[in-house]
Amino acid sequence: MLRVRLHPLRRLGWLILVWGWAQPLHAQIAAHILLQDSPLAGFQYHAGKKLWPQMQVGDALTLIREPDNVHDAKAVRVEWRGHKIGYVPRRENADVARFMDGGQTLAARINRLAEVRDPWSRVRFEILIPVRPDGQGAP
Repeated sequence: MLRVRLHPLRRLGWLILVWGWAQPLHAQIAAHILLQDSPLAGFQYHAGKKLWPQMQVGDALTLIREPDNVHDAKAVRVEWRGHKIGYVPRRENADVARFMDGGQTLAARINRLAEVRDPWSRVRFEILIPVRPDGQGAP
């Protein structure tokens, strides 16, 4: 392995350059408010089993409101990279549906993956309310 030794001033210069480059990225990263943490409902009935090996903690999820769902008028579908993997549980979807129906932008991400038999325990995810850098909730 090739090791390069930099003079301390050059090393400091590189650190400043990297720090300066990262600042605009950091400024764009908004904070969030945790709305809820839920198990994924219906994992065993959708593409989750096939996609499981590719899924990682921290992966973004897409929430899609399904007001015409025949089983639940407050249904919120959960997708991973465009694939339906389940739903927000019925007993926990009322607030999420209300926020979405009101035009509130919500984000979601996987926060736990467990290789267990119980499909309700395999995937947990967070639903977040993004907050703009000026402190205002995202519309």
